[in-house]
Amino acid sequence: MWTDRRILDLFDIEHPILLAPMAGPGLSALAIAVAKAGGLGSLPCAMLSPEQARGELDAIRAATSAPINLNFFCHTPPVPDAARESAWRERLKPYYDELGVDPDGPIPVSNRAPFDESFCALVEAYRPQVVSYHFGLPEQRLLDRVKATGARIIASATTVREAVWLEERGCDAIIAQGYEAGGHRGIFLDDDITTQPGTMALVPQIVDAVTVPVIAAGGIADGRGIAAALMLGAAAVQIGTAYLFCPEAKVSAPHRAALGAARDDGTVLTRLFTGRPARGIVNRVIREVGAMSDLAPAFPLAGGALMPIRAKSEPAGSGDFTPLWSGQAARLGRAIPAGELTRTLVAEAQALLAR
Repeated sequence: MWTDRRILDLFDIEHPILLAPMAGPGLSALAIAVAKAGGLGSLPCAMLSPEQARGELDAIRAATSAPINLNFFCHTPPVPDAARESAWRERLKPYYDELGVDPDGPIPVSNRAPFDESFCALVEAYRPQVVSYHFGLPEQRLLDRVKATGARIIASATTVREAVWLEERGCDAIIAQGYEAGGHRGIFLDDDITTQPGTMALVPQIVDAVTVPVIAAGGIADGRGIAAALMLGAAAVQIGTAYLFCPEAKVSAPHRAALGAARDDGTVLTRLFTGRPARGIVNRVIREVGAMSDLAPAFPLAGGALMPIRAKSEPAGSGDFTPLWSGQAARLGRAIPAGELTRTLVAEAQALLAR
């Protein structure tokens, strides 16, 4: 059915569709549904403890023997900056006062853990078919241990330079993440998001620059996007936002409502919620504080001070202080089960490619 079988054979999957690993919404239920439909299910581990990840993996393995991808972040933990964190709390104080939350109360930890010894041991114990990384790659000794398990290594590149860097360090495939993509930018060799290319421009340039298969990501939400990416030379696609509409996605009611009302011009790159650029739907705090405010502490600390006001506002139906992650193609989303969506995407793409 697919003329380019590089990713299918590399990952041992039926269809060239990868579920984007979306920390928070993407747990075992979503991964299972996509895997059973012939795509590559993914489990994002950055917001899970090793024990929580084991629980999710046990649930996946109990439901299916299909290949699975474990995803990890590769950021450097920040150096605490008390002055910056204090200034950030002061900027958010009016919202604390408005919602009746103690502005001097303890700040929760915004937990996004980088790949380390404990996560490496998890990979060695469960031996997933694919391990993916965001924000570069882990240190070589850990990467060597992962490779020794037989796992295929993939990682996100937002530029050709990043793609070449990843291939030189042994990645088996490259995820070409266009500017349209929702969630965190995988940028790691630079911090200038103003020069980031879109998917249509990025994919063929990375295809020309590397010898390993390329996986297109960003703005792909239906069969047209899949067919276009494959015509540009990609061997597969990675899809995230379209799966947020599925009932298996762990999405809050305000986030789901925002997705349902999304516009093509309704998202922005913001660093308010974590400290790193990530694409989400514009809400009140983004409008009033500024999407890229320098007051937000370094990744991943920025989210801590927002948690108490989010915890107060979100149950009341407000997404004013919630990270509403979304790519630019959310209007193409369909609220159907993830397995059905995967099969629909396959049918749409194959019909177009057969013309």
